[in-house]
Amino acid sequence: MRTGEKQMAKIAFLGLGVMGYPMAGHLVEAGHEVCVYNRTTAKAEAWAKSHKGSFAATPREAVAGADFVMSCVGNDEDLRSVCQGEDGAFAGMAAGSVYVDHTTVSAKVTAELYAAAKAGGIAFVDAPISGGQAGAENGVLSVMCGGDSAAYELAEPIIGAYARICRRIGDSGAGQMTKMCNQIAIAGLVQGLSEALHFADKAGLDGRAVVEVISQGAAGSWQMANRYETMLDDHFEHGFAVDWMRKDLGICLDAANDTGASLPVTALVDQFYKDVQKLGGGRWDTSSLFKRLKEQG
Repeated sequence: MRTGEKQMAKIAFLGLGVMGYPMAGHLVEAGHEVCVYNRTTAKAEAWAKSHKGSFAATPREAVAGADFVMSCVGNDEDLRSVCQGEDGAFAGMAAGSVYVDHTTVSAKVTAELYAAAKAGGIAFVDAPISGGQAGAENGVLSVMCGGDSAAYELAEPIIGAYARICRRIGDSGAGQMTKMCNQIAIAGLVQGLSEALHFADKAGLDGRAVVEVISQGAAGSWQMANRYETMLDDHFEHGFAVDWMRKDLGICLDAANDTGASLPVTALVDQFYKDVQKLGGGRWDTSSLFKRLKEQG
């Protein structure tokens, strides 16, 4: 890492989806040297051209000489594939470098990769994110981290390029467990908001007028402030997709079985999202729970 007015680092970013693409861009804007990898090489090439960065054909090539490696991919198997194997990131990372994973995955795969990284002298921080596509684009994500404190302290200034808040919650896996808390809370909130808007409609009330009043009281939430208008407009083509939410809620419910936690509302809302998928709404955003109620009459 070079020193100067700011600490500039050589960074690899693996995964250029709706979140990773702008996050990698913020790192360049912060003055870091960034090389990206994406499963679809054309997307990595396009990012490199527009952000004055570089791209590589494999994770191993992308991480060569990197101080930090960030990833934001789809699921457990996607993360394993970019980390492990002959062309994986771990095979190309130097001892003393730090791997920061922003994917929402199971605590099981986090524990597995933390151990594998440690065996190679690499630090591994699980750092799932919340804030959606808009949060990534605007650089105001919430980042919840687990891992060794020394590794976190190195990574925190780098993560700050796209975070509003970044906190270490505990040891390895604590970040993923915190993200599960986040998704559990969101599931209940979105269902509650959907039912409130559905009730207002059935009662012959103006939904916008209702929200204008109740949002200023105890019922107010981020979901209400940012989603009620698009819900009323039957617009569900933005934000976090139902398919991804079901993946996350599955992780939550599996972890609940392991920990003995009781998540009856989460389990119910997960089934409601299954109904949305049956309506063809797997790529609709999570506020489409309202559309499910409308379709049911």
